[in-house]
Amino acid sequence: MNYLILLAGFITLLLSGDFLVRGGVSLARHFRISTLVVGMTVVSLGTSAPELFVSLKATLNSQPDFATGTVIGSNISNIALVLGLTAIILPIAVNKRSTLFDWPVMMSATLLFFVFILDGWLNFYEGLVFVILLSAFIVFSIYQSRRKENTAGTNVVPPKYSLLKSLLIILGSAVGLYFGAEWLIKGASEIAKSFDISEYLISVSVVAFGTSVPELATSVVAAFKKETDISIGNIIGSNMFNIWGILGITALVKPLRLNEQIRSFDMYWLIGLCALLFLMMLPVKSGKISRIKGVVLLISYIVYLAIIYSGDAIVN
Repeated sequence: MNYLILLAGFITLLLSGDFLVRGGVSLARHFRISTLVVGMTVVSLGTSAPELFVSLKATLNSQPDFATGTVIGSNISNIALVLGLTAIILPIAVNKRSTLFDWPVMMSATLLFFVFILDGWLNFYEGLVFVILLSAFIVFSIYQSRRKENTAGTNVVPPKYSLLKSLLIILGSAVGLYFGAEWLIKGASEIAKSFDISEYLISVSVVAFGTSVPELATSVVAAFKKETDISIGNIIGSNMFNIWGILGITALVKPLRLNEQIRSFDMYWLIGLCALLFLMMLPVKSGKISRIKGVVLLISYIVYLAIIYSGDAIVN
């Protein structure tokens, strides 16, 4: 029964996240936001919504390992698994803005989070800093996009749905995300207990993978459509939103206690992957994440899973 609940949670989150992206992109088109900014903001916010609902629900249930483990595990999965598989299917051309602006913002968010959790906690005021930074980034990105459109024109696509229908799709998706998160946490918690597996291990692997499925689906589809701005922008924006948005909002609701394993192992792995991604995005003007680079990323994810399940990353 627990497996069915877990599966129902995954499917509900996947479908709800997909429709949230559709509604969100259509809504963004009504305000004439460019493709790249849609990927960095609307799509990344939409595909990160499962993590937000899971983290908030876990925090309210006094399960901090689920809240933080899901986010860190999801960021690792986004870079190593999602980008890796996407590049293997179709090499990803990297936009100059992604290398010079978006990646530094994502790396800054990751390093700032690392500094904040040195004491083992992410408190209210640190969460507030994250939310302010995220809001400033979104406003700046939209402003830049609109200014560029007014001067030189940008790749703006007409909206697929009417304004009202877009809003209704977003509202319905939010409801689905709520129930999907509840079922996912309930199923995962019970399965972890039955196998005597820690919530940390389940959160950074199984739950993190499940909540990364929207990013995987969005990036693969975008790559096939040769919308590489959305593909790479979605991953970078999603990772940034996971830290500044999800952990920031969650910390405002309730201070988060960080698992020692996350602080002593997972964070270093994540920082290393962020640095590796930057090297793969070079050169600045014509960078491309090739199939070989995609294989390297995918292998790094497999190695990560092998280490945490072997127990080598566990701090007693």
